Amino acid sequence: MSIVVSEYSIHMDISSPLTAAVASDLHDTPICKEAVSVLTKLSPDMVLIPGDLFEEFEKEKNALSFLTDVTKITDVYYSLGNHDRVNEKAIECIKNSGVVVLDDDYIIRDEICICGLTSGITSGRHHTERTPPPNLDKLSEFTAINRPKILLSHHPEYYKKFIRKKNIDLTVSGHAHGGQWRIFGRGIYAPGQGLFPKYTSGVHEGRLVVSRGLGNLTRIPRIFNPPEIVFLNLIPKKQNGEIKI
Repeated sequence: MSIVVSEYSIHMDISSPLTAAVASDLHDTPICKEAVSVLTKLSPDMVLIPGDLFEEFEKEKNALSFLTDVTKITDVYYSLGNHDRVNEKAIECIKNSGVVVLDDDYIIRDEICICGLTSGITSGRHHTERTPPPNLDKLSEFTAINRPKILLSHHPEYYKKFIRKKNIDLTVSGHAHGGQWRIFGRGIYAPGQGLFPKYTSGVHEGRLVVSRGLGNLTRIPRIFNPPEIVFLNLIPKKQNGEIKI
């Protein structure tokens, strides 16, 4: 299946418009090559990768060349998902491709602060839940920053429990693979959410964007669920009755 582009507009307290493309859950698949072509045509101001770029880094075949090609187009910000179990040497290699790796860390880009919240599974936290919580101290530290904020958080199920009440303008997630099979616009199953999950695709509450992702992990095919790149128009909020430009 060819990649589809889903376009949304998000209002943020920023001074000038920006565009961002979300490329999630590539899982080191050959679709990386097509994704580079799509991103080149879109030419966004930045590319956000909220996790699961790799499978086994030592055996990777597509992801590093994808990163190298995309960084020639624009700035790339990458946070770690539950399959991105990369060591320090691998992270250094990824950084050398030109990518900004946000492993429970944040960076200031002009007026915006961008944070990557590493999957609790990747970080190795021990917990009774199937999906351990993220680094809540880092999340609170990020929330306290007095700037417009974008959070890359691989698990959309983190949103309701840990993120929703925080002062974060936009959270970008993946992980759910669109629910794998989509019927009447709804996903069937997502890890961490179970059957008929809520957060598998689209925009929720104007603050959470969930990408259906690009790759596929299992032998179970994606049905009515083509690989997706999300294109976001980040629009300045109205201020005193006028749009800030």
